[in-house]
Amino acid sequence: DLRVLQCSFHTFVQELDIRRPEPGRGHCSEFRSFGMAALTGRMLCHIPPASLQARQARATGLNTRRQGSWRTQTRWRRPQTLATAAPVSPPTSPFANVEHEAQLFAILKAGTASGKIPQRLVDGIMELYDNYKKAVVGSGKPGATEDFVAKVMATVCERVLMQVQQPFVFQSTHKLILEPYNYYLFGQRYIRGLVDFDKSRLGHAERFATIQEQLDRGENVVLLANHQTEADPAVFALLLEAQFPRLATDVIYVAGDRVVTDPVCVPFSMGRNLFCVHSKKHLDDVPELRADKAAMNRRTLKDMQAALNRGGQLLWIAPSGGRDRTISPENGETVPDAFDPAAVELMRALTTRAKPVGHLYPFAMYSYKVMPPPTSIEKTIGEQRVVNHAGVGISVGPELDVDSLLAAVPADDKAARQAALSSAAFDGVTTEYTALWHAVHAAPEDVAPEYTQPWKAEPARPLVDYL
Repeated sequence: DLRVLQCSFHTFVQELDIRRPEPGRGHCSEFRSFGMAALTGRMLCHIPPASLQARQARATGLNTRRQGSWRTQTRWRRPQTLATAAPVSPPTSPFANVEHEAQLFAILKAGTASGKIPQRLVDGIMELYDNYKKAVVGSGKPGATEDFVAKVMATVCERVLMQVQQPFVFQSTHKLILEPYNYYLFGQRYIRGLVDFDKSRLGHAERFATIQEQLDRGENVVLLANHQTEADPAVFALLLEAQFPRLATDVIYVAGDRVVTDPVCVPFSMGRNLFCVHSKKHLDDVPELRADKAAMNRRTLKDMQAALNRGGQLLWIAPSGGRDRTISPENGETVPDAFDPAAVELMRALTTRAKPVGHLYPFAMYSYKVMPPPTSIEKTIGEQRVVNHAGVGISVGPELDVDSLLAAVPADDKAARQAALSSAAFDGVTTEYTALWHAVHAAPEDVAPEYTQPWKAEPARPLVDYL
């Protein structure tokens, strides 16, 4: 009954305190519109500069007071480096009871009828829903049903709506949240429906075994990776969980500001271990925040060094500073972007200064078709998201022998040493990426034996089993 759903939805948004602000009480209505626009993959308005400053101030440890103007007084507070408590799941959420798409559509309709969600946003959500449904149901995999899609998309709607009203603030260091809501499984479930495991490949399992042994000895490992899509963390975990489950869950991603500020990304990021930094590509997006962002980067580096000193840490970083945008003329897909020598050098310096032994590995990721990124770097938060059902892959190259690589480079030529190490790391990634791409696209009989499918050791489970 539509009236019942209207009442249920009204109660839900009341608990999240989603309401129009009183005159002069800030920008929450604008922020709410922005957040739902991010969910639909289209920017309907820009976040007001003041709102962005407030969010960045909270994220960087600044306490901002409004006295007549938006920003009149700031004072430092001690930043927290532990994970922020997850928002409690709303007990009356109508999304939690969705069993099929008709119910989800009715909830969205009720939200429109109650005036809580504009019709244009519902139209956008429906477009996103249809995109995901086409990819998942069209795969023909066991359990890839319309009901599975409806339930998964209902959780996405719920979590993003919660994030819009109760923004989660990431500290310099974030530990994945497993309770009271399991955000790790939330992200795995969404991406699992898009991965074609019959075509996907894990390259050089023996090197992953070596990495696990090194971590077990208390040593540190840094994966110098290319970065293709927002799905990369889930792809990494999905391909490792069968044979190397600890690598899948314990890895710490060096994450840029966009994945911890875009409302549609935040719920997925909450399910990963993160070191939060601001990439050079986006450091000057808001010039007046550059100093604050740089300060947060320094705090994050301090946390990273402390973690590496403890030992047994697995870090994943994209030295290119963002997702791959270079298009291959051969297949029209992205290929690894060049590494920033300073980023590679930073990882070398951190691991060298740490007390335990450190290891650097080139790491290749292929996930382009699952969630192709925009062709250009966008300065605004929120982007149109296209998803597909496709094969993916990860592969690790031989460990970099840093001493040998730098032996012939003058010790006093800092730039040359950084360039040499970065070039070696990037060459290792591109070599692995090329082989990995062919392994994913080749006929099974033509795939090299080092590219395996360990998830096939057990019978495949239908997607509905992961709900």
